[in-house]
Amino acid sequence: MTRVLIVDDDVVQLRLTAELASRAGYAAVTATSGRQALDFLRADPGIGAMVLDLVMPDLDGMAVLESMRRENLTTPVIVQTAQTSLDSVTAATRHGAIDFIVKPVMPERLQVSLRNALKLGELESLVRTDRSRRTGTLSLTDVVTNAPGMDRVVSLCTKAARGTIPVLLEGEPGVGKQMLARAMHGSGDRAGKTFVVVNCAALPANQIHSILFGHRRGAFTGAHADQPGKFVEAHNGTIFLDEIGELPLETQAELLTVLQKGEVHPLGAERPMRVNVRVICATNRRLLNLTKAGAFREDLFYQLNVFPIYVPPLRDRAEDIAPLVSHLAIRLAAEAGKRVAGVSEPALALLKSYDWPGNTAELESVLYRAVILAEGPVLEPVDFPQVLSRTQGRPELLTLTQAATRSSAPVHIDTASTQQRDGVRVDSVPDRFIASDGQVAALADVERDLIVFALAHYGNRMSRVARALGIGRSTLYRKLREYGLDEDLVSDAA
Repeated sequence: MTRVLIVDDDVVQLRLTAELASRAGYAAVTATSGRQALDFLRADPGIGAMVLDLVMPDLDGMAVLESMRRENLTTPVIVQTAQTSLDSVTAATRHGAIDFIVKPVMPERLQVSLRNALKLGELESLVRTDRSRRTGTLSLTDVVTNAPGMDRVVSLCTKAARGTIPVLLEGEPGVGKQMLARAMHGSGDRAGKTFVVVNCAALPANQIHSILFGHRRGAFTGAHADQPGKFVEAHNGTIFLDEIGELPLETQAELLTVLQKGEVHPLGAERPMRVNVRVICATNRRLLNLTKAGAFREDLFYQLNVFPIYVPPLRDRAEDIAPLVSHLAIRLAAEAGKRVAGVSEPALALLKSYDWPGNTAELESVLYRAVILAEGPVLEPVDFPQVLSRTQGRPELLTLTQAATRSSAPVHIDTASTQQRDGVRVDSVPDRFIASDGQVAALADVERDLIVFALAHYGNRMSRVARALGIGRSTLYRKLREYGLDEDLVSDAA
């Protein structure tokens, strides 16, 4: 729930305004003085808007606005006054207020003013974030998250940002590893300097060395000019190596040299070049398993695994969906030139019910399509057909849900379409629960079929299978042996 700070030295008026804000759906935080209000804003940057009384004894509204501007406190401010003087309103606007309301405030007027202030605050935040991303000063305070599971991630990233040791970000595709890498870069001593992104999975096999470490003119056919390479390009800055597990072994050896000695050797160069580069790597595959399988150098793994950070998938941090939807919808609407104010509660509930296998990247794609095709100012469930089809297009789930919620009213024998056994409709039971003899299947058979399905669904990636089934990997391997499924298994490295 969005927090709104109400500031007034009149206790009765303070209580009334806070109650109106609460009825409008906001969490009201109160302060009885200008100094107390500034303390709140300094301690809690997450306050969405402030309703500020202009006339207070210790520090009046104008002084609060002036202090906010001096300290770069960007919370949108609505001034509240009992006087309708044009001079005071003009002066407050010059000092940074975005709106004013007259006491006693009408509920509808306060609601509209708060809604507009919050929209403006979100747009200003988006502009600041985009500017920070382009200038290399995106910080960890710009990370949009409310999930407890991300607290440790942000804490580890904050610690890593203070140093220069290599960082390894692990997690599924689309969870935001590049964004975290940019935030670490912008929160450290290299903020504002070069940030170079390299997708190791997309590098042409015959040009990897040249792209990463450079070459000299004439080093090979077609080398018509010197090529500095990505590491030289990132000198004094940060290089982000995405999908590091896809690098071939020979390139891994050269990367190890860069990490250990801080120098690169361009093709055709007589001597190596010194580089000062912060290395942040990312992978959606377990490097430990790749190392065991011989697909990744063990010495390089230990060099990179000094500071590993696991980023949980979006399905494990449902608290992030609402703020991400709000943030992305406003940004995408602004980019597309569409007047989209937000997402309705039913639509938000639909988005929260989906497990998002593509994580934040999929969420952004779905929202972009909805914004582009939306015909109204608020996105509704009908604007998300892909999510609707995936969450509501499962016949077995629908059948079971309908059976569980069906009324217990008596059914006449002449109108009954199917049999019932102990109150459960036979046709509501999935076929896989019925054996060939018409009896309920044995638990072991159902369990075996579920494991087979999970193996196929997750491509034999044991960690994913075990996590999806809610069991440990040792338990999974034991069951595989019991059911004779342990032959020709593909390890996690596959």
